[in-house]
Amino acid sequence: MTTMPTMPTIKLPRQLVNQLLHHAQLAADREVCGLIGAREREPVRCYPVANVAPSPQVRYAMDPKAQIDAMRQMRERGEELFAIYHSHPAAPALPSAMDLDEAAYPGVLYLIISLNTKGVLEMRGFRLAGQDVVEVMLELQ
Repeated sequence: MTTMPTMPTIKLPRQLVNQLLHHAQLAADREVCGLIGAREREPVRCYPVANVAPSPQVRYAMDPKAQIDAMRQMRERGEELFAIYHSHPAAPALPSAMDLDEAAYPGVLYLIISLNTKGVLEMRGFRLAGQDVVEVMLELQ
């Protein structure tokens, strides 16, 4: 008998998840993106960052200045980068080939929100390192 490897579990505050889902719904026709800061490995704050991709309907690229500003605010608040989030308006909550190619922070959690569902938003979490994808279980607190 083979046992399935258990998925690591990440606890997310319900209020933070609600902010992410709300952000995704505000721009249902394009990908939204941002960062999540943590204090002592506990996620505490959402930092929305403008998507400046040429085709924001199908990909995201964080505004470099806004991303630097968000990272500076995290440092000033004693936070570290915990997660990068973005939405998929018309695709499942799975990393796309482009997401894998552009993943630049291997130790960070990547959260993907899908609006491609019937009435219920879907959010899934992944650790991405090159073409390696490890899904993590998300638990609301």
